[in-house]
Parts: sequence; C-alpha cells; structure tokens
Amino acid sequence: MSKLENKILDALEEIRPFLVKDGGDISLESIKDSTVKVKLHGACADCKVNQMTLKNGVETTIKKYAPEIKEVKSVLPLSQ
Repeated sequence: MSKLENKILDALEEIRPFLVKDGGDISLESIKDSTVKVKLHGACADCKVNQMTLKNGVETTIKKYAPEIKEVKSVLPLSQ
C-alpha cells in the first residue's frame, strides 16, 4: 500500500463515523494522478445531498490529509 493510499484511507476513517450514523458508508475505489474515486454505500448512495457531502465533507477531509489530491469523484454502486 502506498503512502498516499494510507493518507486517503486515514481520511476516510475520519469521515466514516458520520456516514455510518446516517446509515451509509464509503470505500476507496481508485487513485489516479491527483483524482480519487470513492463509492458511497447504503443510505449515502441514494441521499439527495450526497454530492454536497462528497465535496464539502469527503473531498475537504481527503485534501487535509493529502493536499496533492485535486479532485474527489464518486462512482455509482453496482445496483444503480
């Protein structure tokens, strides 16, 4: 596991309790160049404000841990 991947996983661990409290979760899908792709699960996948959560919560926290990341995108769960 790379140092960058560890930083991103640490960031997701900081965010996870808030998502779990609302019936959701998040997982790391990929890191390519300066873009991270994550997948929202459970209630977070269908939540109407998930893009706001992604930008204001997830992306901000990931950039705090790994400033070299420029963008965070979500991928759709397989069920959609």
